[in-house]
Amino acid sequence: MRNDSSIPDLDLLESILAYNFNDRTLLERAITHRSWAHEQVAPGDEHEARKLHNESLEFLGDSVLGLVVANYLCNSYPLGTEGELSRMKHRLVSAPTLANASQELKLGEFLRFGRGEEKSGGRHKNALLADVFEAITGAIFTDGGMEAATHFVCHALRDELEGADPLTAANADFKTMLQER
Repeated sequence: MRNDSSIPDLDLLESILAYNFNDRTLLERAITHRSWAHEQVAPGDEHEARKLHNESLEFLGDSVLGLVVANYLCNSYPLGTEGELSRMKHRLVSAPTLANASQELKLGEFLRFGRGEEKSGGRHKNALLADVFEAITGAIFTDGGMEAATHFVCHALRDELEGADPLTAANADFKTMLQER
């Protein structure tokens, strides 16, 4: 999947994501880490670098992801309490869950990193894998709207969404368990 060109195989990535972009520049930005972007522009040209990397899409994707998951949980657990729903949502949108989903989709193989991040193993860092999941969610939302983003999130997190339940979420919430004791 990785090759020597600066743009990975976007056809393959779209196939994995089960979404075809109308504006592929959004997909390119979603898979581009700021370290790569800074290597492509003149030193100190932060404004140009921001046009290339995924941080704003990651910010947007975080909110879209939270809304999609909250809506799913409210529909699946209409009698759930706010606490139960919050704990389930927290687990579903957590960095470990998103990193795992990114690993399942093999998103790390498509990321564009600068030389330093590449050398330090950025493709396997959970935080960066979670970030790219959010950025791709934001890119899909921007390109295709809420329905497309919902389809992607439900496709990519299917097992986690289907396995969510209030008891499991409560048992995994050690902080709340400690406070309740």
